[in-house]
Order: sequence, then C-alpha cells, then structure tokens
Amino acid sequence: MTSPTLSPRTLPGKAPRGVRGGPTPLWWRDLSGATGWAVVLFVVALWVHEGGLTDLAGWGNGLTSLGRLAGLLASVLLLIQVALMARIPVVEQAWGQDELARVHRVVGFTSIWLMLAHIGLTTLGYADGTTLGVVGTFLDQVLHSGGMLLALAGTVALLMVVVTSVRRARRRLRYESWHLLHLYAYLGAGLALPHQLWTGTDFRASTVSTVFWWGLYAAVLAAVVVFRVLLPLIRTRRHRLVVGRVVHEAPGVVSVHVVGRDMHRLPVRAGQFFQWRFLDGQGWTRANPYSLSAAPDGRALRITARVVGDSTDRLTRLRPGVPVAIEGPYGRLHEGVATSERAVLIGAGIGITPLRALLESLPAGRDRTVLIQRVRSGEDVLGAELEDLARSRGARHYVLAGPRIKDRTSWLPEQYSLWADATALRHLVPDIAERDVYVCGPTPWMDAVVAAARDCGVPDAAVHTEQFAY
Repeated sequence: MTSPTLSPRTLPGKAPRGVRGGPTPLWWRDLSGATGWAVVLFVVALWVHEGGLTDLAGWGNGLTSLGRLAGLLASVLLLIQVALMARIPVVEQAWGQDELARVHRVVGFTSIWLMLAHIGLTTLGYADGTTLGVVGTFLDQVLHSGGMLLALAGTVALLMVVVTSVRRARRRLRYESWHLLHLYAYLGAGLALPHQLWTGTDFRASTVSTVFWWGLYAAVLAAVVVFRVLLPLIRTRRHRLVVGRVVHEAPGVVSVHVVGRDMHRLPVRAGQFFQWRFLDGQGWTRANPYSLSAAPDGRALRITARVVGDSTDRLTRLRPGVPVAIEGPYGRLHEGVATSERAVLIGAGIGITPLRALLESLPAGRDRTVLIQRVRSGEDVLGAELEDLARSRGARHYVLAGPRIKDRTSWLPEQYSLWADATALRHLVPDIAERDVYVCGPTPWMDAVVAAARDCGVPDAAVHTEQFAY
C-alpha cells in the first residue's frame, strides 16, 4: 500500500484557501422550503382567481376544473423537482444532497400522480359532453389538440423516470443506466411546455399568469444551464485538471490523484464530493460521484473507490495526463457544519473515505475525534493509513470487523449481537451526546447508526450524513 504523508495539510479547523466563509446557514433551508410552498399556493390562488371554484358546478365542468388544478400543480411541482436537483449552491448547501434527494423523490412522485389525475379528470370532463366515450375523447384530444402529442410523449418520459426511481427497480439498474434515464426528466418538462402554451388557458388567462409561468420556466431553465452546465465548464477549464497518478491501495481498491492549475482556488472542503468525468474515451459523458479521500491541500485532489462495476473498473485503467471534468463540490459532510469542538466519525466499507479526509481537516488534539470503522473480514479500506493518521491527529480509532447481524437491522457486526445499538455506541463514546456525529456508508446501515445516535441523545443538528447510494 502506498500512503501519503500524514502530516496535517490544512490549518486545523479552517477552510482551505478558496472557500469563503462558513456553510450556508440552515435557515436558508426553511426559506427555500417556504418559497416552494408559496409558489404552490400561488398557483392555487391563480386557479381560484380564474374561476376554478365557480367552474365546479356541474359534473363535466367540475371534473375539467379539478383536472386543470391537478395539471397546474403537477407542472409547478415538476419545475420545483428540476430546480431541487439543479445544484443551486445555496440550496444544495442548506439542505445537503441526502435531504434534497428525499424531497426530490417525494415531489417527483406527487407530481406524476397529479399529472395522471389531470389526464384522467379532464378526459372524463370532456367526455361528459360528447358521444365519443372516454377512450374516444382521449384519442381525439391527443390527435387534434395543439401540443397534446408532445405532452403525451413527455408524460411517458416522466413515467419512465418515476418507474426507475422505485427502490426495487433502482436495485436492478447500474448507476450509469439510472443516471441516463433520469435525464428524461428534462425532456418531459420541455415537451409539456407547448401543450400549456397552446391549450392551457391558465397560462394565458391574465398578465399575472403569463408572467408567472414564463418567469418560472425561465428561472428553472437558467438554474440548470448555469449550475449544471456553465459553472462545471468554467471550473474545469480554469483548473485544467488531469490524472496525476493511480494507486492500487489493496485488492479491489484504487485511488486516483488529480492535479491541476490554481488548485488552491477550488472552493472545496474535506468530506465533500464531486461528479467526475474522466475524458479518456467511451463513457466520458457519464459523471460518477466520488468523495475526496484526502483533505484538499491546494496541490491535488484524491478519490478512493472500490471496484464494483464498469465505472470504478475504469479508474484502474486510467493513465497520467487523462483530462478530468468536474461538477461540484457538493455535500454538507465537512467541518464547516460542526456544532461542537469534538466529533465522532462513523463509516462502513468504502464510505470511510470522506471521513478519512474529514479526520485530516478536523482540529487535532487528544480525544477530540473518535473514528469508528465498520468492516467485513478482509475488506479494511485504507486501514493502515487511517491508523497512522488517527495516531498523528490524537484520535481514537476503533475497527469493528465481521459479518452483519442477520436477525435485526443493526450497525454492529455479528460478534456484538448481544449489545443494543445505542448501548454499544455509548460504550465506545460515553460523551457522544456532546459531539458532532458524521456518518457515511450504505443507507440501511446509516439509518441504524443515526437511530442509535439519537437514542444516545445526539441532537438532529449535530448529525451529519452522506448517503453512499444513488
């Protein structure tokens, strides 16, 4: 194993040069959430103002009016869903990727159900005044109303995204396939726009409605273009990143060191992650998320991954000089969110890598940091390096090895099955309630750790997670 120098490479407890100020305040999360709700309520108010309630009189008109409302709400939630994953810096830093992903999923499922309700209700409403029947009315609308064919195609694209977002379906898909399919969300939103312009009376009912809807579409489009396209291109071009070297840390574990120009100006903290594209041939268009496994030192960035699929296997074949494109940095798993001077870092498997970087950047001092590493037998990631780093930083380092407990969901290995989760955590770290807790690993395992930490009295504001899954 090749280990880097373990002396501290950034000032303890301070952000690297290029990172201005602290993290985005948590009240920004409340503000952005309140803004989202205000936008939704404003859509309802527009529907009421344009006669939505009065149109409820009568069976056919009532169904059509409710269908209009469902369509309007589906549209605004779809735009909010896209905005949530547009990587807007203040939103991403206020919520964190884990929480954003959860909200994004809830909003997405709600939006598609409302969209289906819109199609069903309006079809029933229009069918009430014709002799075509429900199926005939639906076909007539699709074939003869402006933009309806495009809207139907957009709905199919969005349904494809939703189906592949179901947990059982996600488990059967490779990350690359899942990521590619989710790009259809942008296509679905775009295909719905002509239908709303040509046949959506609420879009053109008043100057306020027109300005609101056009402004909302323009704002979301601008956010996607600026933060998902232009900013990554600017940073990639400015820093001219290339692969410096590739280190095979252990069987099935590889580290990639990336170097570039003016690296000290890259606004990244230890514990954060980038979306990486290695421009070495086929597959470069697909970005993959990897956390930093070493604190940024102004000269290079390092990621470490376990080889489990095509994307991670590519890392083993990279050669020095391969250009690298990045999106980010993302994530709130960094020292800037700390609420205490002491911390507990708890990681499992390859999820230990951002915690290794975080350990390097947290203030050094005897017992200021406790590192708990959960491993299976023979798969200790960066084990010797972590041990040396913990010793140099004055941290306590525990390695809990062995297969998982089979008869309950637990963060402990099988040999500790007689221990309750919270009891074991309190035994290892008696003062855990007064520390920040940073957790990274597989989702069910993380949920068990977080539950145990809360049972130990750790407040929610002191629990910081990074989900090691898509």
